[in-house]
Amino acid sequence: MTSPAIETDGLMKRYGDAIGIEGLDLEVDRGEVFGFLGPNGAGKTTTIRLLLDLIRPTRGSARVLGMDVNEASLEVRHTVGYLPGELALWPDPTPRETVRHLAKVRGERVPEPEIERLAERLGVQMDRPVGELSSGNKQKVGLLQAFASRPEILILDEPTRGLDPLVQQEVRHLICEAREEGPAVFLSSHVLHEVEQVCDRVAIVREGELVTVEAVDELVHRSVRRMNVTFAEAPPADLLAGIEGAGRAPRPGRMAFTVEGAIDPVLKRLAEREVLDVRSHEPSLEEVFLDRYEEDDGGA
Repeated sequence: MTSPAIETDGLMKRYGDAIGIEGLDLEVDRGEVFGFLGPNGAGKTTTIRLLLDLIRPTRGSARVLGMDVNEASLEVRHTVGYLPGELALWPDPTPRETVRHLAKVRGERVPEPEIERLAERLGVQMDRPVGELSSGNKQKVGLLQAFASRPEILILDEPTRGLDPLVQQEVRHLICEAREEGPAVFLSSHVLHEVEQVCDRVAIVREGELVTVEAVDELVHRSVRRMNVTFAEAPPADLLAGIEGAGRAPRPGRMAFTVEGAIDPVLKRLAEREVLDVRSHEPSLEEVFLDRYEEDDGGA
């Protein structure tokens, strides 16, 4: 049986009394783009550092391609293409020299045609010292070194930070292409429409704890929809009474309401009246994300 690409079991990291991540249980499949979402301080970067054995857990364990990340630290890093959220590069070498050196450190030989192909797609200025590049162009170098070795797993922390929209779109193409070729992609991002476009599943973390892990489509489908219905005649105020998750705000000849979860019972009830128009607002992942956090704050 093939092991998951990434697996954590009760993973915990504490910094004194502060919680970095608490009891994290995750399983990421090969050939999957997995989004890891949460605000600053939620535990995203801590989790990534634990997966790469850059820090050690207080309790629990993590495995990459079946290998314990603490016991097989070097082997794990050889399988991963990593873009850190806080990218630090040597200022004097060129991007070309940087990518070659990092590949050598990893014990790999990246074909020059592959480097050139990716550099062209990302618009990397290959022969200027890295120290002379803008932050966006340095980010491109970080992406280039992560993708160039065609790793078995990609771990990308805010991959499109500082990039212009065209390059952001190219990065999304690269992520989708990587998924088709088989690697798992573990993606931490604040750009929720980006996550919605490329991810198969997402985990949402808050203050070090896991809130949910769900398929993107299912997460959006089960969230709150806003509906506006126009009737031929004013409907009774209790038309949707008894339907769980359907909030109500009737007006003469119209109803504006919210629906959480399955919409079929609502449509069947509406069909009892003569309906002239139905408009439904499907939530974005960003709206779902914000709703989840408002719920955790008690609706504040």
